[in-house]
Amino acid sequence: MEMAGADPLVGHVLDGRYVVGSRVARGGMATVYAGHDTKLDRAVALKVMHANLAGDEDFVRRFADEARHAAALSHPNVVAMYDQGTDQGRVFLVMEYVAGRTLRDLLTERGRLGPRAALRIMRPILAALGAAHRVGLVHRDVKPENVLLAADGQVKVTDFGLARAETASRHTKTGILIGTVAYLAPEQVLTGDADARTDVYAAGIMLFELLTGYQPYQAGTPLAVAYRHVNETVPPPSSVIPGLPPQLDALVAGATDRDPARRPPDADRFHAAAGEVLRSLPPDIDAISASAVPVPPGPPPAAGGTQAPPPERVTQNLHVHPGASSSGRDGTARTPSSHTMVIPDHEGPPRKWRRRPRTYGLFAAAVVVALLLGGFAWFQTAERTARVPQLVGLSEADARLRAERLGLKVKAGSFRQDPSVPKDKVAQVEPGAGTQVRTGTLLTLTLSSGRPPVAVPDVRNQPLDQAEQRLRQAGLQPGRRLRQDSATVPRGDVITTRPAAGKKQNPDEPVTIVVSRGMTMPDLSGLTPDQAARKLAALGLNPQWRQQAPDGGRQPNTVVGQDPPAGRPVNRGDDVQVTITDQRQCEWGPFCSYDDGQDDGDW
Repeated sequence: MEMAGADPLVGHVLDGRYVVGSRVARGGMATVYAGHDTKLDRAVALKVMHANLAGDEDFVRRFADEARHAAALSHPNVVAMYDQGTDQGRVFLVMEYVAGRTLRDLLTERGRLGPRAALRIMRPILAALGAAHRVGLVHRDVKPENVLLAADGQVKVTDFGLARAETASRHTKTGILIGTVAYLAPEQVLTGDADARTDVYAAGIMLFELLTGYQPYQAGTPLAVAYRHVNETVPPPSSVIPGLPPQLDALVAGATDRDPARRPPDADRFHAAAGEVLRSLPPDIDAISASAVPVPPGPPPAAGGTQAPPPERVTQNLHVHPGASSSGRDGTARTPSSHTMVIPDHEGPPRKWRRRPRTYGLFAAAVVVALLLGGFAWFQTAERTARVPQLVGLSEADARLRAERLGLKVKAGSFRQDPSVPKDKVAQVEPGAGTQVRTGTLLTLTLSSGRPPVAVPDVRNQPLDQAEQRLRQAGLQPGRRLRQDSATVPRGDVITTRPAAGKKQNPDEPVTIVVSRGMTMPDLSGLTPDQAARKLAALGLNPQWRQQAPDGGRQPNTVVGQDPPAGRPVNRGDDVQVTITDQRQCEWGPFCSYDDGQDDGDW
């Protein structure tokens, strides 16, 4: 926590209600303070905009509108927005106070997380973003600094006040593009466009960092980092942490595809995919990956390995200003690779360049033309190459799609048993992942036939939870649960499995479990005592007989009542109260037409 020092705002009361406490953090756009709401008597976080932004009327108006959008977003993984106002020229937000630390703090402390731990943090983040996307709200600045880890373990996303409605204008009047270079999607760099898919991209970059401890693009300047986002493919996490499961590589690759149309359309889809991957990971994967020796991501490719930065798309129109180096929970704290980017609205060279003498302009134009011609000639004559991507663990269709994006061809070869790769997924690629090959090279895929079959253990007559545990211990997956009536197996115990005990099953295919619903009480109405007794005996139930006088509409010596009623669950050995009409005659008629109220006892 940053010390308040001589901050003149500490102790001040904003809007006659909010007492400003100690300073928590200071970033490029605002300072965050611990505060107290005197009206509702609760702790709050106060985010006060810097004076240079508070003086911009357009920014203040836009910011207030976006704060109202964020206040309407209610989700347990979103830091709640309580209020927004202005006090003596100070523009401020009032937010939920979360006692804890940022995800950046955790990464600084631990370096990287295990796969299961990383996904357990990512899922609530994606749930929060998904809730925003469903109401048309885009965060635009997803990064570890904007994720708070509460002391009780809850994960919360903050700074939705900097988001804007997806339906609003794509560009601001001043041309400010809010975001951090390390997490910016290519379309944000090039055009400033932001929608749900840009949040997905940033979340994918953040997942890469959680898994590896590194941001995927390392470069000497923010401009170079932005260029790499536009022109390069995010490397698989397993290239940094050897041995990471291939489904994690596929998850990151899908979220960080440079083409927005190929990413999950919103955070809800990313959340669902992350859940599937989490369920597929071995329980001990975090301990296994902790022993891996990281291979830090490399610098940008050497000259000649990639295209030169396009001068009109990036170099002229993109100006990057370093942000503050402090860390904080206001969403604007900066790391050494975090910067706020500003894209001017004007096109073409800056005004200062246009004032230069005409000879300089002609010389520059000649240089640009020469470079373009030279680049075109090189492009036509150079041998194009690509690195074989990581395809192990993907389906044949997904592997083919990913390879074809790089100009490579694919054919499926043979199958082989592989205990570490699910059935029908890619087990091996030739040439291997990372190999530099010519575009058009044919990659041969070896598909997994799954793990060796395993005999299904006998779990009959066992409670469901114990049966599922035994199946897992045998290396099998518990699958669907089917409910079935049974007169012999108690409710909640296993009747049988499919395949049956002793049969062999592929570990990649789930085992169906048939679970007993127990018995349901049959309908005894209208039966004779003998018929009812035989039916109850077959179910192992104990009849307790009761009599009542017959009425004019019922035959004597028949069942007219039962407890439990028909359809109620029962177990073997349960007592059943059965009421029958007796055979006594009244002195004035053949049958009594009343209930004498007397208890004749059990038969």
